[in-house]
Amino acid sequence: MAEIVLNVEVRERTGTGGARATRRAGLVPGVLYGGDKDPVAIAVKANEFRKALYTGKLLGHLVTLKYGKETQPVIAKAVDMHPVTDEPLHFDLYRVDEHQQIKIEVPVHFTNQDDSPGLKRGGALTVALHTLTVSCPADQIPEEIVFDLTGLEIGATIRVADLTLPANATSALDAETVVASISGAKAEVEEAAEGAEGETAAEGGEE
Repeated sequence: MAEIVLNVEVRERTGTGGARATRRAGLVPGVLYGGDKDPVAIAVKANEFRKALYTGKLLGHLVTLKYGKETQPVIAKAVDMHPVTDEPLHFDLYRVDEHQQIKIEVPVHFTNQDDSPGLKRGGALTVALHTLTVSCPADQIPEEIVFDLTGLEIGATIRVADLTLPANATSALDAETVVASISGAKAEVEEAAEGAEGETAAEGGEE
C-alpha cells in the first residue's frame, strides 16, 4: 500500500467562497474524483498536506486517503499552487483500485552528461519531453525514467524506443517520438553556415 496517508474531511461548502473559507480554517480544499461514484469535496489540514507534498511522493503517486476508519487508494494528479507564496491552494485525487492499470506521467531524467562527447565539445541537450505518459499498475508507478547520455555525440536523437521502462510499464506514445537531442554548439553551427555560404559563393564565381 502507499506510504503517504491523507486524512481528509468532507467539505459542506463548495465553489470559490467555500474554498476560501476552507483555507481560512487552515485546510487545503480538494476534490475526489473517479470510479463509479460522484465527485466529493474534501479538505486536508494545510500542515499535513504540505508535509506530504514536499516528500516528493504525493503528486503522481499512489497514496492512501483516510476518512474516519475508511481508507481508499487514490492517485494525486493535480496540485494548484499560489503564484507568489507557493502555498498549495487546491488538489485533485482520483479513486483507483490498488492494482488497476492506469495512465500517468512519469518524469524523464538524463544522467552522465559529463560522459557525453557531444556535450563536452559544447553541444546542447534539447529536451522535448520532460515527462512520459506510461501505462502501469497503480501500485507500481515508476519514480522516474532515467536515460544515460554516456557516449552520445552531437546529432544524437533520443526516442521513446531508446528509453528503458520497468517491465510492468509501457509507453502511451509512439516509439519514434523524440524525447531529446544533442545539437551542435552555436559556434559550430555558425561555422558550418559560413562554410556553406562560402561554397555557394565559390560556385557562383566559377560560373
